[in-house]
Amino acid sequence: MAGNFYEAFEEKYRGDRDLIKSRLRVYLPFVEPLLSAYDGEMASAIDLGCGRGEWLELLKESGFEGYGVDLDEGMLSACRDRGLRVAAGDAVETLKALPDESQVAVSGFHIAEHLQFSHLQVLVQESLRVLKPGGVLILETPNPENIVVATTIFYLDPTHQRPIPPLLLSFLPEFYGFGRTKILRLQETVSLSDEGALSMEQVLYCASADFAVVAQKSAPERIFDTLGQAFASEHGISLATLVRKYDRHREEAARAAATESQAAMTKALQAENMALQAESMALAAVAKAQEAELALRHVQEMMQSIFNSRSWRATAPLRWLAAQTKWFRS
Repeated sequence: MAGNFYEAFEEKYRGDRDLIKSRLRVYLPFVEPLLSAYDGEMASAIDLGCGRGEWLELLKESGFEGYGVDLDEGMLSACRDRGLRVAAGDAVETLKALPDESQVAVSGFHIAEHLQFSHLQVLVQESLRVLKPGGVLILETPNPENIVVATTIFYLDPTHQRPIPPLLLSFLPEFYGFGRTKILRLQETVSLSDEGALSMEQVLYCASADFAVVAQKSAPERIFDTLGQAFASEHGISLATLVRKYDRHREEAARAAATESQAAMTKALQAENMALQAESMALAAVAKAQEAELALRHVQEMMQSIFNSRSWRATAPLRWLAAQTKWFRS
């Protein structure tokens, strides 16, 4: 692109040099052990599409003989100002010109999405050829698992071709014969260790914004195993992981709500049973009162019947005499 457009574009939308350099440190465990594996030999590494030279600077600080190629003269000028070895050139053509097994590392940060797929295939094949046994290929690119990256941010760069799914990019080195590959997801905005449930917005937008495929060329065990710990490490958050966490929290919330609802229902049933028992006791008391009232009424009716009987009236003098006699005796 004309002038320093692309340099200004990267500064605004990708980040300044210090930020990018700090992010690229995640790859050092995949290359630094190879220095001891090839002790005494020249540890050459080439960075394709080197940009402003952040990775070349890290390689130099770690002890590698780093070399970068790029098509943007503004970027190359920034590298030369820092004393970095760079040249203008096409990535694939530069690889084709390198001798077999001459490099410890081949890297390309945010270059894969700029290439036609057929050129990317050649890049992977040529990388395998030029790498020393146990050497690594590193390719970083925007992660289309992040929905906002796949639908918006990716297309900010007018030179991008199309997003590359992680499984597709990782399949390329597998297919062409690398010994092992690993997907690193990077630059996520949430942590799975954070407490609390995820929102749907986080599920859609917070998967790792970038990812990389790191592929190691087959080698004798002594060399191959130097990167065992790096390949065993885990990085980033996939969309599938976010979805699983979202579903898990939703299920936990549903279970908690069901438990709370069941507890409330149990309390309601207990209260209802107590009310029924009280009502039963009240009905029993009413029944007893009615029975007592009926018994009293029956006695009253019997007494009234006696009072009204002919025999009661006929024996009235005798009852009077008995009462008088009782009075005199007292």
